[in-house]
Amino acid sequence: MSFKSLGLSEALLKAVNKQGYTSPSSIQEKAIPLILEGRDLLASAQTGTGKTAGFTLPMLQLLSQAPQFRQRPVRALVLTPTRELAAQVYENVKQYSAFLDIKSVVIFGGVNQKPQVATLRNGVDILVATPGRLLDLHNQRLLSLSKIEFFVLDEADRMLDMGFLKDIKKIIACLPHKRQNLLFSATFSKEIKELATGILHHPVMVEATPENTTVVAINQKVYRVAKDKKTGLLIKLISEGNWQQVLVFTRTKHGANKLAKKLVSSQISTAAIHGNKSQGARTKALAGFKNGSVRVLVATDIAARGLDIPLLPHVINFELPNISEDYIHRIGRTGRAGASGEALSLVSADETTYLRDIEKLVGEKIAMSIIEGFEPDPNASTEPKKQGQGGNRQRNSGSQKSKGSNRTSTHRRPRRNKENRPENRPDDRRH
Repeated sequence: MSFKSLGLSEALLKAVNKQGYTSPSSIQEKAIPLILEGRDLLASAQTGTGKTAGFTLPMLQLLSQAPQFRQRPVRALVLTPTRELAAQVYENVKQYSAFLDIKSVVIFGGVNQKPQVATLRNGVDILVATPGRLLDLHNQRLLSLSKIEFFVLDEADRMLDMGFLKDIKKIIACLPHKRQNLLFSATFSKEIKELATGILHHPVMVEATPENTTVVAINQKVYRVAKDKKTGLLIKLISEGNWQQVLVFTRTKHGANKLAKKLVSSQISTAAIHGNKSQGARTKALAGFKNGSVRVLVATDIAARGLDIPLLPHVINFELPNISEDYIHRIGRTGRAGASGEALSLVSADETTYLRDIEKLVGEKIAMSIIEGFEPDPNASTEPKKQGQGGNRQRNSGSQKSKGSNRTSTHRRPRRNKENRPENRPDDRRH
């Protein structure tokens, strides 16, 4: 199968060739022809398998073939849950539209809105956005969604998990009834499928890989370790392995900052990225990680859906996520686009339940090791440690349901004890 056989135009084939792609991925093979036919799509594909090109290429073709408007109103809207993912999708749109008369822009919070507004006023065809900034500019009457022909919801499950359902409904209410709708994600819960029925019209369901599975190119391993020895083990693995590019996940912003400082003190160049960081700091950290000046990037789950680092060799779960699906998205940062990768998890006794749920979700036992000098504490409790607000989301993968329908419930004011201080909570959901 070739990209040409999918019915793409010469301009798009030229852009794809420029990016070095020779043949379409499974999700691209299945999705592109259906989108070109004008069908609504509910598509599930493992992260790293080319979902963005799966919806961007056919959308660009249809937009380029349609009559052009003199004022260039926004005709396509791509909604993402995080700033990093929005920026990545925008970069892809620019790359694929290099030989087309198509203009695009990305808007998200955390930065000055004036440059975004100026670009919008000059006219754009494709708008990539996060929900908060989009609604903000729309409420200020600085953009119109009345001419939208294509609506793409990327990482729809994350949208609900982060409490964006109300915002999504508000945005949909601003769109014209007649439009083509595309929902893409790595996983689809029952709630996502229910959401889809309210958005999509006679949709086609496409699955490139089974839901909640991990890429076979990823070598997964668990290290059992005492909780207070995790940092030492991490330093040992990075230093003795001479690893030069490592993405490390923690559960909280405070934990990310604390770990980053310890790694820096051990002469390992490190940066942290999470919701409390300014957009400038996040962009700088990610750029350093990509160009090699930053050896380790410590991140919270905000980054799990938005980072696209080519040939990233190592992902480490310093702490297991308490929602099993997040494990899939974390380790999906490696083993992308056919490359191999390694995903390691440092598991203490209190994370035993999380590990069991993850193994149940992915349908396999993950290889386990113990390194001498970093043995687990035989007397430690296996009871999951209670976290601050947001940390006690349902743990058992069989009963996890992303509520998302009441965004304010995620922000109830907690008692101001140490665990509930903002810096100690799991990453915030304001984007």
